[in-house]
Amino acid sequence: MLPADIRDRLDNIEITIEDVPPADYADEVLLGLYEGVPVTERTWGAAMLPDRIRLFRGPLEARAVSADDLAREVAVTVLHEIAHHFGIDDDRLDDLGWG
Repeated sequence: MLPADIRDRLDNIEITIEDVPPADYADEVLLGLYEGVPVTERTWGAAMLPDRIRLFRGPLEARAVSADDLAREVAVTVLHEIAHHFGIDDDRLDDLGWG
């Protein structure tokens, strides 16, 4: 469960679960994907489709060694993708130990 202060700041976003990543990501292990415009880059009043976080069941399950490990992998992946929603890039996530 996400902390309330993070949940309250999520804006115009949906989370979906799919079996595998899109074919154009076949060369990398992709657990999740953020698609959208980070809140730090949005302009006031602009109409936008919802941002989307896509979680990929196959790679997540393949990485996990137990049900508890799978739950942890999903939580870390969701937090990683939410960070992108808030404008935090992969380099900064690496610096913070969330890469």
